[in-house]
Amino acid sequence: MEIKTDFLIIGSGIAGLSLAIKVAGLGSVAIVTKKEKTESNTNYAQGGIAAVTDKTDSFEEHISDTLDCGAGLCNQDVVEFVVREAPPRIQELIEWGVNFTKSEVPPHLYDLGQEGGHHRRRVLHAKDLTGREIERALHEKVAALTNVQIHENHIGIDLIIQKDAKGHTINCLGAYVLDVHNGEIQTYRAKYTILSTGGAGKVYLITTNPDIATGDGIAMAYRAGAQIANMEFIQFHPTCLFHPEAKAFLISEAVRGEGGILKLRNGETFMEKYHPMKSLAPRDVVAKAIDTEIKQSGDEYVLLDITHHDRNFLIDRFPNIYHKCLEYGIDMALQPIPIAPAAHYICGGVAVDHYGKTSIDNLFACGEVSCTGLHGANRLASNSLLEALVYSHRVYTKIAKSFKQTEMSTMPIRPWDTVNTSESNDTVVVTNNWDEIRRCMWNYVGIVRSDKRLERAERRIDMIQREIHEYYWNYKVTKDLIELRNITTVAKLIVQSAHSRKESRGLHYTMDYPETMNSFLKDTILVKK
Repeated sequence: MEIKTDFLIIGSGIAGLSLAIKVAGLGSVAIVTKKEKTESNTNYAQGGIAAVTDKTDSFEEHISDTLDCGAGLCNQDVVEFVVREAPPRIQELIEWGVNFTKSEVPPHLYDLGQEGGHHRRRVLHAKDLTGREIERALHEKVAALTNVQIHENHIGIDLIIQKDAKGHTINCLGAYVLDVHNGEIQTYRAKYTILSTGGAGKVYLITTNPDIATGDGIAMAYRAGAQIANMEFIQFHPTCLFHPEAKAFLISEAVRGEGGILKLRNGETFMEKYHPMKSLAPRDVVAKAIDTEIKQSGDEYVLLDITHHDRNFLIDRFPNIYHKCLEYGIDMALQPIPIAPAAHYICGGVAVDHYGKTSIDNLFACGEVSCTGLHGANRLASNSLLEALVYSHRVYTKIAKSFKQTEMSTMPIRPWDTVNTSESNDTVVVTNNWDEIRRCMWNYVGIVRSDKRLERAERRIDMIQREIHEYYWNYKVTKDLIELRNITTVAKLIVQSAHSRKESRGLHYTMDYPETMNSFLKDTILVKK
């Protein structure tokens, strides 16, 4: 079955939904989302959105903090326009119904949080459930638009591309999509295809990301021939709740921002050894420090202590975190929270220009799936939702200029080939490979790397990729098989990128090359051969 639409948006987080609201004024929109429409990385974002909205702050200071955090690899033009375009995008969210927490201290309008790497309070939030509040408001807005259709439980398989006479990819025509519930593979033909699939945290064994974060958009774009950039820069969130029954529950950066202090299990502080900002240091510094201390002590976790605040403050500021900790027998008003690092955010992704356009015509990307140049080698806390907002708007402005002149391609598209495929009765192949990839990445391509660790990872990934390729084309496609194929592709891209950067910078730290080198002051670009 072929479905025609002006805009095919793959993903339903803040980037995809805010773009859908805008392009709905131009034409028909189909949103493809792999689970329920509210399941996205945005929905799990606790901290908030960094933006200059207060007279005590300035664009220059936000720009400076972002550049400092990015370890020399930020695109300064991008940093400047993202920071300066933030206020109208925030106002747009408010007009769409997002309720940010108001300040009780005049003359400040909003209760602004401070997080690691920021020298000012500039993070707008909705308590500690900011992402959920944004998703609620955007979904209500989208639900009122008659020409936007959301296809839940649909997962993109591959982009449909057009090649020139030399075999180079020149144009995107849409995507093949699996309807998970009935197993049918549908062909979506679109004038414009936009990837807003979020991140790839599930490539790692321990992650703060939801199960959907399997790097689908990055893998699809790579297979289609798009440029992929800076995949070595994986941000490990330093403070994930450590508890045998907790499934990677994030303890927001904002807890450190409100004075939370990192301590060893014996009660000693340690961040003063690593950074002048101590417990408010940037995430990469904190994650490496905790990793070092854990390895030296043999402990499995360290502590985040915010017991100097009273219970009423903690319940009001962090209601979700407070009650979730209480579920696991931890009263954060009386005892420190046990924490450890977890894979959290990917600073690399599909390379895009200043307007979200990829290296393939009519294919755009925005949100965590993309690499814009904003984050450089390390993302400043709470700049990610901001990036998604600014870039979705920029994608819209770019497309709006050419929409009326752009014709839908009439090139014939072959239906997905299911000939000579059968139902798989050996799901252990998928399960075992899924587990092996994630353990391999966690053990060998984590916070601290080395050439030997990367070589071990690459050998294992290559072997699994061969197995998947053989399996993939002999059996009917399933959601699990698609995701396994994608995390394996993304894992290989991360390893290749890390291997090519013979230095330590930002989120990429290797024991073999501990120095930061000017000769590597450039992006890592990968394109499928």
